[in-house]
Amino acid sequence: MHVVVVGCGRVGSELAGTLEKSGHTVAVIDKNANAFRRLPAGYAGQRVVGFGFDRDNLEEAGIDHAGALAAVTNGDNSNILVARIARESFGIERVVARIYDPRRAVIYQRLGIPTVATVRWTADQILRRLLPEGSEPEWRDPSGMIRIVVEPVSDGWVGSKVRTMEDLGVKVARHQDQAVARPWDVDQSHVPLTSDTSI
Repeated sequence: MHVVVVGCGRVGSELAGTLEKSGHTVAVIDKNANAFRRLPAGYAGQRVVGFGFDRDNLEEAGIDHAGALAAVTNGDNSNILVARIARESFGIERVVARIYDPRRAVIYQRLGIPTVATVRWTADQILRRLLPEGSEPEWRDPSGMIRIVVEPVSDGWVGSKVRTMEDLGVKVARHQDQAVARPWDVDQSHVPLTSDTSI
């Protein structure tokens, strides 16, 4: 697959090198020609000096036959603009934009632009290492409304029915089997918990 990477900082250069090693063709766009020195030795992909939101620069980078685009400059506005142009003008479905401002990331995610909110992700990773195991969710959606938390069942829960837990629903996993328990779903909301069950 051909991938266009906009921004040749630490993330963009690492991404370009990794993609190329994986057998993909890569074109990197950056407004500063000196940024290309960050690319790994032996990088054979295309280098385009310019702006990722400039159609001519995107076309020079091969956007017309690209399967994906990553906008990873140091500017949120530039990354969103590039992502929208790639998606809306060139029909690229696999588009992702790096966003520093977590509030913006939520908005753009809701608009259908996949984002990586580096500040929130970094904070989550640090919290996972600082706090006791299980105090932070395994995953949190960008809005913060949905969280995946894996907790072993304590002895006090053994023998309880799922229905006695939250009315909104709980995910029950036994070994490899998983089910979403809902109060109105009689079959799944009456699953007895055993010591090998995680909630």
